[in-house]
Amino acid sequence: MNFSQLIHNRQSVRKYSDRAVEAEKLRKLVEAVRLAPSACNAQPWTLLMVDAPALKDKVAQATCSKAFGLNKFATQAPIMAVLVVEKPKWTVRMGAWIQRREFPLIDIGIAAAHFCLQAADLGLATCMMGWFDEKTIKKLLHIPRGRRIGLVISLGYAAPGYPLRPKSRKDIHAMSRYNRY
Repeated sequence: MNFSQLIHNRQSVRKYSDRAVEAEKLRKLVEAVRLAPSACNAQPWTLLMVDAPALKDKVAQATCSKAFGLNKFATQAPIMAVLVVEKPKWTVRMGAWIQRREFPLIDIGIAAAHFCLQAADLGLATCMMGWFDEKTIKKLLHIPRGRRIGLVISLGYAAPGYPLRPKSRKDIHAMSRYNRY
């Protein structure tokens, strides 16, 4: 797939088949995150790939919200990827303080985009989830105190017949400008 096709075809998938993801594809996903750019090359993340079935199910359950009906599909995915925000270099911390920007969170977003686009290129499906029980997942995965989870991403093969939906996006003139706001 060329890049233009990739960004048009990539979508959040909420129904997975039970087909296992091949180890070589997992290695390529890890490499895509490893190569993601970051402020001052800080790489302020640790990627946890959760594929042990019982543990994966518990992590997936921790993304579900009974009150709002969110992320019930996550339990179908054979793998949960967890991006943990690591403490950035002092140069990034200083720049973040001066600029009042959360560079590590921006970097996590870039790393997650690399992950999801690489997955789509490999014929895999993903869904980024910002709703999760952080305390539970940190305990399950032995994530140290002082670390935060940036995102959880479900990963697997889309269920057979899962439709490629048209993207609903703002009009190009509503979301972009040239030379001035």
